[in-house]
Amino acid sequence: MDLFTKYYSEWKGGSKNTNEFYKTIPRFYYRLPAEDEVLLQKLREESRAVFLQRKSRELLDNEELQNLWFLLDKHQIPPMIGEEAMINYENFLKVGEKAGPKCKQFFTAKVFAKLLHTDSYGRISIMQFFNYVMRKVWLHQTRIGLSLYDVAGQGYLRESDLENYILELIPTLPQLDGLEKSFYSFYVCTAVRKFFFFLDPLRTGKIKIQDILACSFLDDLLELRDEELSKECQETNWFSAPSALRVYGQYLNLDKDHNGMLSKEELSRYGTATMTNVFLDRVFQECLTYDGEMDYKTYLDFVLALENRKEPAALQYMFKLLDIENKGYLNVFSLNYFFRAIQELMKIHGQDPVSFQDVKDEIFDMVKPKDPLKISLQDLINSNQGDTVTTILIDLNGFWTYENREALVANDNENSADLDDT
Repeated sequence: MDLFTKYYSEWKGGSKNTNEFYKTIPRFYYRLPAEDEVLLQKLREESRAVFLQRKSRELLDNEELQNLWFLLDKHQIPPMIGEEAMINYENFLKVGEKAGPKCKQFFTAKVFAKLLHTDSYGRISIMQFFNYVMRKVWLHQTRIGLSLYDVAGQGYLRESDLENYILELIPTLPQLDGLEKSFYSFYVCTAVRKFFFFLDPLRTGKIKIQDILACSFLDDLLELRDEELSKECQETNWFSAPSALRVYGQYLNLDKDHNGMLSKEELSRYGTATMTNVFLDRVFQECLTYDGEMDYKTYLDFVLALENRKEPAALQYMFKLLDIENKGYLNVFSLNYFFRAIQELMKIHGQDPVSFQDVKDEIFDMVKPKDPLKISLQDLINSNQGDTVTTILIDLNGFWTYENREALVANDNENSADLDDT
């Protein structure tokens, strides 16, 4: 404390005038210019552009990356592990000295230790290190690229900002070469919706650039640069042309009156057409509709929730629909409310209705909530059974599959055995 007081007094300068002392504190807050302060806004935009250009010049270009690879390869230390060239810490530092100032941040003891695993000679893989550098450079490049669309300059993108980014990205993605320009707006809407559905759970209308970089969606989108992307990868990639056309095609097929919107009756034919009317009523009560009909953007949220039921954002969407009393938890009443509709569908299809008491007990056994009488959203997420629980309550086909899961597994095993015999 004595030492602190001494240094503090010296820094303060022994000034008797407190106001004079406060004037030495550097300014740390700058008010954002108002909409009518055009000159200040232009100045801020220009300064941000200059800053981003400077940051971009600090990154390694292709030639510098190639030079780094040659230096690493030249300083490798035998023996190789399989086909992996290795380098020790001494040579690692030598490469750092020769690679230039832009590479300095990568050649630290901390980075080396991160990549050091079980090599008995205390070396790291040259390829792993180079991939680490490439990934870092890519992240910074992408961060700068996204920041150019950050109109507010606050580190987040609004829906319109992300739409502009993806629209201008389309011509650089060979896998989207076949898309008709008339479909671009629907493609952009489809792509943007996934970002906002999962990264903006509170529906604020904006996403942090850091969150975009941290998730895998951007990797999936930029995967479309690969001209030889397999058909299987395209089918599982939400951002691919086949996937976007599939989702939009389903929407058009459901829209029987061709008015560009979906009524509850039209949506009821989604998937296997076995979702209950009670659940569909809740969809139209809680989701944004126009004169009682659903637009494409709202439909995309619906599809993303149903196709990703294990994800917390999808479970949050489903939980809001199942929580009919808006209490923040599901109780026996709300479970019974939805399951009665399943029982009615079973009667209509000539099936013997299953006892709600049995289903209720199974659900609580699966979830194991903290409160034995209430299931919260967090309980659903923690249980890793949220997708099964929601399926049981909203979809007859899903419930039937769950009820007959053992017979279906046995049948699959028999079919596999028959194939092996042949």
